[in-house]
Amino acid sequence: MSRPRRSTPARKTPRKPLPEELARAAIAHEESLSPDKVRMTFRVVLDRRHAEALAARAIREEKNIATVVAEIIEEAVRGRRP
Repeated sequence: MSRPRRSTPARKTPRKPLPEELARAAIAHEESLSPDKVRMTFRVVLDRRHAEALAARAIREEKNIATVVAEIIEEAVRGRRP
């Protein structure tokens, strides 16, 4: 005669974190410049003609190239194309 099986409690699978939660955790490790600004350092590889166009835009606007790139990225995140 076999023994009756005990029911095991249903295991909850852990909830997968949302991309926004993962991003918040990743950015928390970046250097903070103010409560709403962080410094992110990375390199990009561009076609020479695109790099020259970007540099020309920075020169025309009398801005640092890093500032122009940051503006382009912020516009893209807001959903507008530069």
